[in-house]
Amino acid sequence: MSHTDTVTIAVDAMGGDNAPEVVLEGVAEALAEDPRIEVLLVGPSEVVEPFASSHARCIAQPASEVIAMDEHPAEAVRRKKDSSIVVGCRAVKEGRAQGFFSAGSTGACLAGATLVIGRIKGVQRPALCSVIPSPVAPVVMADIGANADCKPEYLVQFAQMASIYAEKIVGIENPRVALLNIGEEDTKGSQFAQQAFALMKEKVSNFAGNAEGRDIVTAGFDVIVTDGFTGNVVLKTVEGTAKALFGALKNVMTSSLKTKIGALAVKSDLKSLKESISADTYGGAPLLGVKGVCLVGHGSSNATAIKNGVLASAAMVRKDVSGCIAEAVGKR
Repeated sequence: MSHTDTVTIAVDAMGGDNAPEVVLEGVAEALAEDPRIEVLLVGPSEVVEPFASSHARCIAQPASEVIAMDEHPAEAVRRKKDSSIVVGCRAVKEGRAQGFFSAGSTGACLAGATLVIGRIKGVQRPALCSVIPSPVAPVVMADIGANADCKPEYLVQFAQMASIYAEKIVGIENPRVALLNIGEEDTKGSQFAQQAFALMKEKVSNFAGNAEGRDIVTAGFDVIVTDGFTGNVVLKTVEGTAKALFGALKNVMTSSLKTKIGALAVKSDLKSLKESISADTYGGAPLLGVKGVCLVGHGSSNATAIKNGVLASAAMVRKDVSGCIAEAVGKR
């Protein structure tokens, strides 16, 4: 599939803290930006039908239920068959859409994608992947929350899948993969880390060794692999640090007339820096290892993040990320 082909993305109209208004705004922006995207808008008929009737290339897909953020993900997916997340995943399973995007419950999206869309044959556990907001260069990390408990062999597949995403979507040629550890030496870390290191060294052709925490934001490696528990803590820590630093910088820049004048001089540079480390830039975290595309956005996504999530989902379809993963990982 080429970048000019029309792609249909199912979008959860009810996903996120500010749904459906922000979702509709983001969908409208995505449709305007890419004339080769169609959106299957999933949600209550009173929300999706008026929007679809006033926007070309948008089809309404009514869904009468919504999975809330605080519900047990797997139970909710099994119980609420007509929820926007389950109906969106079903559209991918049935081939009416090639990808699904939601800024709703991450757990419910993972459960829906795994139970409804299904895993690629040979993939032991799908991994949630993210681009770490680094001002130096993009760094891809997996897993960031799909699998809190892992076996060393899962990390081998995470490395292979994240490498394909890094190359196809982020544009990193020959990405260097590292295992997140507490030291760079081969013998460092827990028993789990040492076992994972040995397996990755043997089976991951682009494995470059251990990475320490400081290598993440400084982009010492292109792909960093860890278990979902650690990865989620790291991601939230990095995002929180970036937010706190920008808040502190803003306070300094607005503290006096002199600093306000200085702030005006570097305003555009600061804006570029903020965009380079914003989670909104990549639109969301893809779940790698399922048959089709599933991208999960931040609950706090604004319209720009929704737009980027829809566009990123289409890019993953066009670059056939799932097919590449099936070829590289599924046959092992």
